[in-house]
Amino acid sequence: MKTVDKIDLERYMGKWYEIARFPHSFEKGLVGVSATYSLKKNGKVEVINQGFKESLSGKLKRAKGFAKVPDPNVPGRFMVYFFWPFGGEYLILDLDENYQYVLVGSSSKNYLWILSRSIKMDEPTYNILINKVESLGFDTSRLEKVPQ
Repeated sequence: MKTVDKIDLERYMGKWYEIARFPHSFEKGLVGVSATYSLKKNGKVEVINQGFKESLSGKLKRAKGFAKVPDPNVPGRFMVYFFWPFGGEYLILDLDENYQYVLVGSSSKNYLWILSRSIKMDEPTYNILINKVESLGFDTSRLEKVPQ
């Protein structure tokens, strides 16, 4: 699956809010989900995912891991590890030129996230990303919006 051709890792770092996702067990029942990325001196990226169980006033759940780019010739493909040595594929499928939103998925098409720098995304932008997702062959009926 084609990923973005280039990425400025320093610009990509920081906090991203989960606008929509495919449901999966490790985020079941979580709302107010965010991912924070920090570039480390060793070139790896620290990943902190967090969300609240069932409601925005629910118990905070947090997972810490790391990501790395296994092949510098494919800068949009990361492997993310929360339970070493088991990793998951993290493909940057589309990235706003201003680094305000990103479409992340997997080549299996079992995982998909729409992330934004802000807690809300306007409908025209969301619809553009939905069209992109469909053009890549993902089943958009599986997408669920994430309350923020």
